[in-house]
Amino acid sequence: MPKRSSKRPHEKDANVTAFRVVQEATQDEEDDLAVVPEPEPPPGDKNPAAVALGRLGGKKGGAARAASLTPERRREIAQKAAAARWKRPTE
Repeated sequence: MPKRSSKRPHEKDANVTAFRVVQEATQDEEDDLAVVPEPEPPPGDKNPAAVALGRLGGKKGGAARAASLTPERRREIAQKAAAARWKRPTE
């Protein structure tokens, strides 16, 4: 079912939503546009040592797991994943 175009998208931050509700409830009629501050994005700088360490662990982990799994166990995991993907959503 398509979403209604009249509804606002849900915001992830509850504080931003609460601020917007208060602004809309207390604004004057001549002041139709409430200024809502944009949330600051997280800093983009990452610790290079941590990035390298995480990458190394990820590169080793997948290969080590694949080597340790038996074909029967891989099949069980794949069947469970397929069943979860095709499972009907509950209402």
